[in-house]
Amino acid sequence: MLVCNLVHNRCPWLNLPADDFFKPAWWCPGAHLQTLWPTLFRRGPHVSLRVERLELPDGDFVDLHWTEDNGQPIVIMLHGLEGCSQSPYARGLLHALQRIGLRAVVMHFRGCSGTPNRLPRSYHSGDTADLAYLVQTLRQREPDTPLMAVGYSLGGNVLLKWLAEAGVQAPLTAAVAVSVPFVLAQSAERMNKGFSRVYQWKLLKSMRRRIYAKLQHMSLNIRTTDLSRLHSFREFDDAVTAPLHGFNDADHYYALASCRQYLSTIAVDTLILHARNDPFMTQHVIPATNELSPHVQLELYEAGGHVGFIAGSWPWCARYWLEERIPRYLQQHLQHINTRGQPGRHRERTTPSLGNH
Repeated sequence: MLVCNLVHNRCPWLNLPADDFFKPAWWCPGAHLQTLWPTLFRRGPHVSLRVERLELPDGDFVDLHWTEDNGQPIVIMLHGLEGCSQSPYARGLLHALQRIGLRAVVMHFRGCSGTPNRLPRSYHSGDTADLAYLVQTLRQREPDTPLMAVGYSLGGNVLLKWLAEAGVQAPLTAAVAVSVPFVLAQSAERMNKGFSRVYQWKLLKSMRRRIYAKLQHMSLNIRTTDLSRLHSFREFDDAVTAPLHGFNDADHYYALASCRQYLSTIAVDTLILHARNDPFMTQHVIPATNELSPHVQLELYEAGGHVGFIAGSWPWCARYWLEERIPRYLQQHLQHINTRGQPGRHRERTTPSLGNH
């Protein structure tokens, strides 16, 4: 089995340290077990978080959950669909970043922190304005502090789209995106098939509950209030997501919000981690080499599931590889800053840059 595809667009194959490659645990085979293991069997590390409410220009807010303020570089974390700072992958990475001395802040998408947001609108896969405002706010507060960002799934789509929109103006040192649904229409179609419908059912249940709660306090511009009739992401996005956020229908939303079409204009060094067997999408959504910016490094693995990447010799000593690979990548870029003293500049790579499939 091929472990990983890595191709550089400017030079031949380069070697990564052995620890940087993902090797799936023998006892955790297949896409679904890799995906479900952290949720079903992991007791995530405890992380003390400070809560800040960031008021937004449109009168709404997002809640920020911060790790300890130690004056170190800041990592912005964007969670996945219906996630939060207590999601297992979020707690795991927050703990890993704390251990290496970095500050981290989870930006909850509107309504995901446990408190309903004020406006009728919610959040969606292509909404980059709140992230842009957070970055602007942090840059104004601490103009000399390096900023980095990590996005998971939907949050990864938002992050990559924003990086492309911001281009050379994005004031980040580095970024990482994990298990990104690059083409939303195809991902929605995949989630309505086979065992993936179990994930869809669970997520839709949470999404319907959130909308029902808002309907108790305000009227919403949606196409039906009988949300129980919406059995797929496409149906939900057509009836709820699209009209709430100014799209004509689900197809219009998917077309504009999918990040794959924007990847060529990213100007920040960015690592994308993805598994071919991700059960939230098919391999057809994975971008080709010529679609990626020279600043984007795609590591494409045969196995890993969706935000899984479980390694380790035995179940009782599982290794959560993402929490090793992501901090190492961010540290490497901080070391470049310390060495060269140029926090805003892009460097030539010493690691492979693009994935080929």
